[in-house]
Amino acid sequence: MHPVLSQLALGYGVVADARRQVLAHRLNVAPLRPDAAPDAAALLELLTLTWPKPTGGPKGTPTLPGGSVVLNVAGEASLVGLLQALTATPVAQVVVEIPAFLMSDPAVSSAVRAAQAAGTRLWIKGRGAAELAAALKGWFSHVVCEHGESVPTQRGNLALVVSGIDSIAALDEATRRGAALVAGWPLAEVLPAPAGGRPKVAPELQVVTDLIGRIDREEPVERLEGALKGDASLAFRLLRYLNSAAFGLSVEITSFRHAVMMLGYGKLKRWLALLLMSASKDPNQIPVMHAALRRGLLMEELGRTLGDAEMSSELFLCGVFSLLDRMMQQPFGELFRSVPMPERVRQALGEDSGPFMPYLALVQAVEQGAPVDRQEAADALLLDLGEVNRALLSALATARQLEA
Repeated sequence: MHPVLSQLALGYGVVADARRQVLAHRLNVAPLRPDAAPDAAALLELLTLTWPKPTGGPKGTPTLPGGSVVLNVAGEASLVGLLQALTATPVAQVVVEIPAFLMSDPAVSSAVRAAQAAGTRLWIKGRGAAELAAALKGWFSHVVCEHGESVPTQRGNLALVVSGIDSIAALDEATRRGAALVAGWPLAEVLPAPAGGRPKVAPELQVVTDLIGRIDREEPVERLEGALKGDASLAFRLLRYLNSAAFGLSVEITSFRHAVMMLGYGKLKRWLALLLMSASKDPNQIPVMHAALRRGLLMEELGRTLGDAEMSSELFLCGVFSLLDRMMQQPFGELFRSVPMPERVRQALGEDSGPFMPYLALVQAVEQGAPVDRQEAADALLLDLGEVNRALLSALATARQLEA
């Protein structure tokens, strides 16, 4: 583990457009010691391993290609150090947020100007940000305001980003107010079910949950194949996952039967849970599926420190399934009757208890970005924050490989 990871508290969210497409991650970077700026060059080196420069043309918008990472850095010394490192070694996929109030400091404004001249993309945020950006003519591409704050009316060529988004309703409101991008996790509410009866669940979700149940009952492979044949796109995505670099098989999986032969039912259940997180075609579910995959991978990575393969695998399922109530629009108590789950997973999701609950609490603290909460959640598991940071970057890199 690189020493710089023990100098920081990292949290993360997503940056999405009005179509709910996730274009980038927003990484909150807070130094553990306010009087000591972390090694910025080392941090950038680690970030380029997690977010390598996109190839094959940009995905997203011209000013924010897919695969970017937006850095929200706490502390003047840390911010200046990062800008100086980017001036020396520009990183195309990195965007840096600049608090407007810090621009009155000559050291900050000088570092900002040098990084911008070297090619770093910059966003400005806070009170008076739009007016300041207009005066500086071209230093910044986006202006960031918090959800609930007044939106600048005179933005010129600046695109609007609304941060602090915690629900689909907030995302819709930001879009109506002219936001080109939103930042946050729109996960706060269960999506409303249709009035007058049971929620209408997408057929592709039903196919995958049915397959998980069949695998749990160890039904013959012929029946499993029959259940999957009804949705060719799901079958394709399953094979794509199994043949991804993240899975690391030495041979190509060519069919569902071949997957059962190579993996066995236990490991295949894990990858069906992963498939569940890409099954819905509802745009409102995109951030939910995005978060669920990363929760699973992060909890699995944290569990690797225990040296218990079964527990690590179940932690993955716990993270992936932790947002299933939102996807299926059903409470966990009802879901447990149709989607088999290990007892420790059921305890965490249905009762907020059991040995997995502290891991889920830690992952949620990392998403919410509060350094004190992250520290307390890590302490409850006797984990060093450096190890949590390492696990986070590893999980995000694995997710990128799976989605490539």
